[in-house]
Amino acid sequence: MLNLDTTVLVVVDVQGKLATLMHEHESLFDNIVTMVKGARLLDIPIIWLEQVPEKLGDTIPELADELSDFSPVRKTSFSACGEPAFMSALEQTGGRQVLLTGIETHICVYQTAMDLLAGGYEVEVLVDAVSSRTLQSKEVALDKMSALGADLTTVEMALFELMKSADAPQFRDVARLIK
Repeated sequence: MLNLDTTVLVVVDVQGKLATLMHEHESLFDNIVTMVKGARLLDIPIIWLEQVPEKLGDTIPELADELSDFSPVRKTSFSACGEPAFMSALEQTGGRQVLLTGIETHICVYQTAMDLLAGGYEVEVLVDAVSSRTLQSKEVALDKMSALGADLTTVEMALFELMKSADAPQFRDVARLIK
């Protein structure tokens, strides 16, 4: 089970025109923004990544607005774990459970998940908050990540799992995000 004290949200490369080419990109954007808002309400650390932004563009505005208190970690490797600044930021959180969201599922999300698992982290992929240009690429990546040890979850499931109870002080605010 996810735990508030050990969970970190990682937002992978939701940038520029590429982001708009993702399968079902509108619901993808809504779900990522909901997860970020929920993580903020629950005080979960967030690490925001951008893949060569000078080429791919900036993070989409609706997401960047929610992350305005953070600075993106810029990377060139497909796996975030290939970027020392990411690994440093992750280690500083003290978290060992990583929730992954972003694009593309079969490239940067997949490679990050595999490297995190190899590094002893627990990985949960938010299936409704990741995407690829094609549904087939997304599905193959989710199948492979699951088979190799990543857990699959949804935004709503993760948020409620983190709260554990309707007695959580953030319950009403988080519930409003889901509706």
